[in-house]
Amino acid sequence: MTLSVIDPKQPFQAEYSQAVQDLVSFLRAGLGSNLHSVYVYGSVARKTAIPSRSNLDIIIVTQQSFGEQRSTIINTLRWRFQKSYPHISDISIKTALVSEVASLESLFSWGFLLRHCSVCVYGENLSECFGDYEPSWEIAKHWNMDVVDWLAVYRNRIVRAKEDSEILKSQRIIAKKMLRASYSLVMPKDLGWYDSPIECGKHFLRYYPEMQVEIERLVIMLQSRTIAKRSIIGVIDSYGDWLVKQFKKTEFRIG
Repeated sequence: MTLSVIDPKQPFQAEYSQAVQDLVSFLRAGLGSNLHSVYVYGSVARKTAIPSRSNLDIIIVTQQSFGEQRSTIINTLRWRFQKSYPHISDISIKTALVSEVASLESLFSWGFLLRHCSVCVYGENLSECFGDYEPSWEIAKHWNMDVVDWLAVYRNRIVRAKEDSEILKSQRIIAKKMLRASYSLVMPKDLGWYDSPIECGKHFLRYYPEMQVEIERLVIMLQSRTIAKRSIIGVIDSYGDWLVKQFKKTEFRIG
């Protein structure tokens, strides 16, 4: 069973269509011939983005490194979008070289991300270098085995946060990660892939119904309401610890 791909012919939502066009124009002007291709992934690519809540997630592929320009280009891009598109909460940017993407070593990283989670909006579509993927532990492991590191980083950020806005941003990021990591545990059995954290939680519960309360707490953390620090830390320490142990058990069993 192969995983589905995002239909590139389906138009972007009206709130994001012009923003994507402006993004491409800006990058072409800023990077010139060094720009190879541009991709949109995440909720904007899936056409499920929520204005004022969803990020614009993009991948910039270049012929050569643009390290010296990177900070200037990204900071200018964010400044322009904050002024022109205030409903786009943030721009998340990944960068890569053509040589990094089109390689065997990138099969479960760039290959999977471009093939099944992204839409090419400019340039040569490198996703065509890869065939369709089947659900596997290799994919699940690559994308979420690092959950232990995420838990440590965001636990620390939440503890140190002084503003509600900081807590809200961190609680939502770690909730998304934990929901997606939860689904990764059952992906090889469920034979699917869901980027939506809500869907990840629903399908995970088909195999672990006893975790209903924990998943409900994570879904609450996704909402636009700041949760008390002690409650977030409690979820990270209890359910997060369970998640990490399950990944280790699965890796030992499957390898």
